[in-house]
Amino acid sequence: MRWEVDEMTSIRPDLDGQARTTQRRTSEENTGELVRQAAQQTSELLRAELRLAVAEVKEKGRSAGKGAGMFGGAGLVALYGLGALAAAAIAALALVLPVWLGALIVAVVLFAVAGVLALAGRRETARAVPPVPQEAMASARRDVAEIRERSHR
Repeated sequence: MRWEVDEMTSIRPDLDGQARTTQRRTSEENTGELVRQAAQQTSELLRAELRLAVAEVKEKGRSAGKGAGMFGGAGLVALYGLGALAAAAIAALALVLPVWLGALIVAVVLFAVAGVLALAGRRETARAVPPVPQEAMASARRDVAEIRERSHR
């Protein structure tokens, strides 16, 4: 049972017997509404992806900061150990050479090792890439592919 009020409005009885008024929409209104909703949802999706990327980069930054601090502490302790080892090497060489010559030999060896490590570090740093939010990028790629697929239907 349906009563027409005008060509755009109809009144229908609901399941509980109450009358409900519904508005009919033209196809242009439906299409316009769908386009507006798609634009709004795409905008919301991009904002969410950006928030995910920012959160991921922050988390990676915190982890990198903690790791760098731990490496710094390890380097400091290793430096003290290297000083003690250098003193022991100088003392051992002083048994057969003058003390100054033993200290010079140990210093030259330590500078040679430092040079090799600096060159290796420079090579590794040159190969490093900036941190990239992998999960957010993968999610954004999936979303773009899904949007493209649905828009071609």
